[in-house]
Amino acid sequence: MEILLIIRFCCNCTYALLYKPIDRVTRSTLVLHDLLKHTPVDHPDYPLLQDALRISQNFLSSINEDIDPRRTAVTTPKGETRQLVKDGFLVEVSESSRKLRHVFLFTDVLLCAKLKKTSAGKHQQYDCKWYIPLADLVFPSPEESEASPQVHPFPDHELEDMKMKISALKSEIQKEKANKGQSRAIERLKKKMFENEFLLLLNSPTIPFRIHNRNGKSYLFLLSSDYERSEWREAIQKLQKKDLQAFVLSSVELQVLTGSCFKLRTVHNIPVTSNKDDDESPGLYGFLHVIVHSAKGFKQSANLYCTLEVDSFGYFVSKAKTRVFRDTAEPKWDEEFEIELEGSQSLRILCYEKCYDKTKVNKDNNEIVDKIMGKGQIQLDPQTVETKNWHTDVIEMNGIKVEFSMKFTSRDMSLKRTPSKKQTGVFGVKISVVTKRERSKVPYIVRQCVEEVEKRGIEEVGIYRISGVATDIQALKAVFDANNKDILLMLSDMDINAIAGTLKLYFRELPEPLLTDRLYPAFMEGIALSDPAAKESCMMHLLRSLPDPNLITFLFLLEHLKRVAEKEPINKMSLHNLATVFGPTLLRPSEVESKAHVTSAADIWSHDVMAQVQVLLYYLQHPPISFAELKRNTLYFSTDV
Repeated sequence: MEILLIIRFCCNCTYALLYKPIDRVTRSTLVLHDLLKHTPVDHPDYPLLQDALRISQNFLSSINEDIDPRRTAVTTPKGETRQLVKDGFLVEVSESSRKLRHVFLFTDVLLCAKLKKTSAGKHQQYDCKWYIPLADLVFPSPEESEASPQVHPFPDHELEDMKMKISALKSEIQKEKANKGQSRAIERLKKKMFENEFLLLLNSPTIPFRIHNRNGKSYLFLLSSDYERSEWREAIQKLQKKDLQAFVLSSVELQVLTGSCFKLRTVHNIPVTSNKDDDESPGLYGFLHVIVHSAKGFKQSANLYCTLEVDSFGYFVSKAKTRVFRDTAEPKWDEEFEIELEGSQSLRILCYEKCYDKTKVNKDNNEIVDKIMGKGQIQLDPQTVETKNWHTDVIEMNGIKVEFSMKFTSRDMSLKRTPSKKQTGVFGVKISVVTKRERSKVPYIVRQCVEEVEKRGIEEVGIYRISGVATDIQALKAVFDANNKDILLMLSDMDINAIAGTLKLYFRELPEPLLTDRLYPAFMEGIALSDPAAKESCMMHLLRSLPDPNLITFLFLLEHLKRVAEKEPINKMSLHNLATVFGPTLLRPSEVESKAHVTSAADIWSHDVMAQVQVLLYYLQHPPISFAELKRNTLYFSTDV
């Protein structure tokens, strides 16, 4: 009996303390609603009753949202449902600096927020930076938009340094876990890794996405991918087709809406690998071969091309581009590309209509804006792509179907260099054999490709970074191997990215890297030296230790890459970018070396590529190096390394 009395007493207390107050607010809200109905709009009490009703409704709305955290909507003061459609992290340019924002797109408003710093144990909250009712939001056309505020781009070499630090930290974390290291040490490494990933995410985006409020103010975001920009634009434009009304949120309404963002958000973490769970896939490391076959479903003829994007370090990067297929509704490209993957999990294909109207220039980056006709994305499932056979698939986008094939080569497989069985060609043949046969100091293929790039490709955006069409590269390879008399004619007609790709392929297919297997460990030790004088002495000594054909060819290539980098304002290829492209090709561990020291695909990137890039960058940043001067100094140094 006593137990029953205690239970009844507890129930009455719960009702009195919890449910009764809420019930009172509910009843008061209904009364306020009726009072407002029968109060003239011009009555002095009308605004007060309106505010009281708004506060009551917002309180009840917040209670309901706490009960059901999975809700995707918030109730407006008028009793309407405001649905969250899309949210994500974007980089905003504010006061000439980059700020990471969480942007929320509701059915009638776009809200830009910043996560508040809170002390331990407190609920996280957002601080609203600004909002625009969708009825007032417009996208300025390229010719209408004013030039963007001055934001100094982050130097490429610093971005690459961040990637290398992230890879090194990732490797250290794996080692600590394998050795069952202390959790404090692992957490410390994870914190460092997050800091570097955050900086990379903040400073890498360059694609402008501008929105404008009809009432005056413009806002500028920088995105890493045209795909992402298109997604946000399309989502907003779809909502704007509805009958939307302009409005101004009161401070209470804005507070409630901002408060709901934490519960409604669908993107909870900044997209960095340090936020991933341990059992999540690390992604693919190696080379993805993609053939873009054809597309159909266009309503009318146009000048069409595709671009390919893959994710790396938490953001997407454009890696390849087909040629423009002119005046057709059914383009057939049949172009193959080789794309390097660095922990990638997704492939995106975007289909564009080429714009040749020079008046339509984006003032944010001075580039002509091409129209996106469609876009699609697929997950790179290791079980599907890690086979020797081609896997054919179709991506559907806005009624357009793009057919493509792909296959994947892991990094450890890509390290294998297969010498050519025929000694008559140039690919896969020792450089000393080729130069002796040709009676030249630098192989003919290197000289011709360099000459063609400097003649008409030195101002090409992304030269050496953008993949050339694999079928064109293979055609050039066959012509050079056969020493065909039509080489020069073919070179003059060939796409410049294919010529750049042929040069890279030549160095990659040498039986051993240009800087030799024998000297690889010494290059790794030399670049790690901290004393500048000791490093200079060691790095020059290593060059003197190379066979003459290797050294002369390396110095020839070095001067060419420096000339390419001089055009960086136009071609966007810095010395660091070029070192990143060529370093792993000119300097690789032998298969024996890599098997002895590397345990995983991710480790290959962190252990080897960082140092390979740094070696080439050292020589690129060095004052001109003369072969004659190096050889003259040989008299004073031993050649034993």
